[in-house]
Amino acid sequence: MNISFLGAACEATGSCFLIETSNSRFLVDCGMVEGGLDAAMRNRQPFTFAPNDIDFVLLTQAYTDHSGLLPKLCREGFTGPIHCTAATAQLLIVTLPESSHIQMQEAEYALQRKTGHGASPVATPLYTPADAYNCLRQVQLHAYEKDLQPHPSVRCRFRDAGYIPGSAILEIWLTENAHTTKIVVSGNLGQPGQPILHGPTCIEKADILLIESTYGDQLHKDRRASQEELARIIKQTRERGGNVIAPAFTIGHIQEVLYHLHRTIRERHSQNLRLFIDSPMTNAALQIILEHLELFDIAARHHPEWYAFGKNLSHLEFIASVEESKTLNRIRSGAFIASTCSMCEAGRIRHHLRHNLARPECSVLITSFQAQETLGRRLVDGARRVRLFGEDIPIKARIHTIAGLSGHADQAALLAWSAGFRHPPRQTFVVQGEVLAAQTLAARLRSTHGWRVRVPELGQRIEWNGHIDT
Repeated sequence: MNISFLGAACEATGSCFLIETSNSRFLVDCGMVEGGLDAAMRNRQPFTFAPNDIDFVLLTQAYTDHSGLLPKLCREGFTGPIHCTAATAQLLIVTLPESSHIQMQEAEYALQRKTGHGASPVATPLYTPADAYNCLRQVQLHAYEKDLQPHPSVRCRFRDAGYIPGSAILEIWLTENAHTTKIVVSGNLGQPGQPILHGPTCIEKADILLIESTYGDQLHKDRRASQEELARIIKQTRERGGNVIAPAFTIGHIQEVLYHLHRTIRERHSQNLRLFIDSPMTNAALQIILEHLELFDIAARHHPEWYAFGKNLSHLEFIASVEESKTLNRIRSGAFIASTCSMCEAGRIRHHLRHNLARPECSVLITSFQAQETLGRRLVDGARRVRLFGEDIPIKARIHTIAGLSGHADQAALLAWSAGFRHPPRQTFVVQGEVLAAQTLAARLRSTHGWRVRVPELGQRIEWNGHIDT
């Protein structure tokens, strides 16, 4: 058996792992690379395998850094099934077409910027809405905790990862030459104790473990302290006469934003705060999420007011059209605008930043991971100026980071989840994290558990014959 780390190795995005045996060949995830000057070109590179040779895909979640290249994969010859949970399958109906529209918009913008040297390669969309919808025909949905057999020599099971609705830990049993090897792929793990969703499922046994490390070198603030910080940022920004701009993932993250805003308004009596959720697909995504209340923890199920689409948030508005979105940029104060995408690389959030970054009375609230070289990361790292739509924008707004509102497991949570294994995996690979985060978590797994741990390099192919030579 061989495992090739085609993405999310020494980087946090682009999750894609190719697993090959003498009997089968399949992918775990097929995600887009996000962030960096070369991200667009990397996403356009030919696959290092023949798509028509892949038997099936196992998908851990709906975010595009795990699923975003599926339309390209299908267009280039993959005809097999894409297996995922029921919630993920429904959310893909929202995320993949939206991603295709972003590809079309970016291609149009690149075409407008072309020079006399000819059009940029990104002037052609990575894939189209037709590609996205064709891909969706190959999706097959499955329940958590139920075995499926996508191939005669492969059995697998989806377990709740507690990160976003539908996110999954994969348990995979591969049989080759009458010998069975169990692989566990963590996917993105949720932070235990967060509101709304269950914590990640404990796994007891694996021969090979692929564990994420997005926050492998960080600890989050506790939820109450983060809630207090959110309330303070909103209060101070309003007193200065500015707006709060909040980049946010559409899925999972938006309902967290609503939950915390509901608490802030209820407890702080901030009834005059105007809330805007500016994303054309958020309403659809929230409706899908509400069809899966079985994924919510008990407290969230019994306190529905936070997700009631504004019934108890009188100043909440969902923005759908481009024209409505543009009107938000005329609001000078008293607004909280949450918009996708969270790393600020595309979508409407860039327009809101363009109109508010240069205003010292405003605030930008970052609550999720920002990959290297993304606009969001540059803001977090203290950049003084950024380029947006060909303009040089000075950064005078206050940039706030509240990692405690992130749904990602931090280092302590990753170590606690890994402690659930009754016996050490025979080999652990730390993936889905930048170099420092991955190496830090690997060192902690060695020192805390005494495990055999490696941080694979991007593109590395590792052979497994019951052991891996070091």
